[in-house]
Amino acid sequence: MSEELLILMADDDEDDCLMAKEAFEEAHVVNELRFVHDGQELMDYLKRRGKYADPAVSPRPGLILLDLNMPRKDGREALKEIKADPELRSIPVVILTTSRAEEDILNTYSNGANSFITKPVTFEGLVKVIREIDQYWFKISIVPEAVKRGQKWKS
Repeated sequence: MSEELLILMADDDEDDCLMAKEAFEEAHVVNELRFVHDGQELMDYLKRRGKYADPAVSPRPGLILLDLNMPRKDGREALKEIKADPELRSIPVVILTTSRAEEDILNTYSNGANSFITKPVTFEGLVKVIREIDQYWFKISIVPEAVKRGQKWKS
């Protein structure tokens, strides 16, 4: 079922996005990977605003990979907004950032992050992390059927 889950990555660094795309390919992850480049664009995507108004253009993700340090709206603000929204809060959010700050780790978990991963500095390290994310989130972990179908759910 893992191929049904869209991965949405929010990261403002084009090089990091390209490296992530290549790492997903190298790790043979079959899930579709899409990108947004800051927290505001992430929220527009999730709330289907502006260029993301058409659900065909913005299918609901099964997993969000979220960088913390981005322009306009950073990942910390976006995480709070996602986890405060009853229609979005069940989407797993994995923080994938360069930060190792204890304050960031504590705050993101306090605000509902499902995991916190520091970005590896090498491509090989990133491939390993992507394989582990794939293994855990798409082969071991169970997500609600509504997430798999990209539907809203009621709590």
